[in-house]
Amino acid sequence: METVLAQKIKNIIFDYGNVIFEIDFNKAQNALIQLGISNINEFFTHKSHNDIFNNFETAAITPAQFRDGIRNAAENNTLTDRQIDDAWNSLLIGVPSAKVHDTLIKAGKKYRTFLLSNNNEIHYNWIVDYLKREFNVSDNNHLFEKTYYSQQMFLRKPHVEIFEQVIKENNLNPEETLFIDDSPQHLVGAKQAGLHTLLMDRHPIELEQFLIDHKIL
Repeated sequence: METVLAQKIKNIIFDYGNVIFEIDFNKAQNALIQLGISNINEFFTHKSHNDIFNNFETAAITPAQFRDGIRNAAENNTLTDRQIDDAWNSLLIGVPSAKVHDTLIKAGKKYRTFLLSNNNEIHYNWIVDYLKREFNVSDNNHLFEKTYYSQQMFLRKPHVEIFEQVIKENNLNPEETLFIDDSPQHLVGAKQAGLHTLLMDRHPIELEQFLIDHKIL
């Protein structure tokens, strides 16, 4: 991002996974394989996956229906809820350092900042418990002006409608708004909504340096 463009930015929308909070898709793939899902590269990857995941992220199905979908895919009706949840949550690694949160607070003093995450009820509950245990905070609300999660909006990235809702609800000027995500496909929808975009191509521990290098901080 050029300095001139950076000077136009007044608002930043942050993705969560692998921008702030480390996730590992390979761990989830391996865990799902252990449950008995053989066609993992068709069933679940970073860039594409079975509709069951999209439906869960938009609350079109309940956690119970999601678990039943995993049992069906594994062809194993004896899998327990705990086994499925543990496998699904295995991709959640965590916030690598309190410095990442400090960076978000720093950004929030200079910009209006927002969180926009594709999430689901099982992951969200795990993350909330993790934040209480590791950082003694109840959620991410203190780090942003407002937080948005797909399962609460019934929308998900990369669909342009989810970006348009955030823009409209907060009276944001897209020309003054930057969206940061680690998934190239999500940037497409953001650009359709008129947002500036940056691909987060580093580990979350480097968030501050990433923003500095792009003249944001």
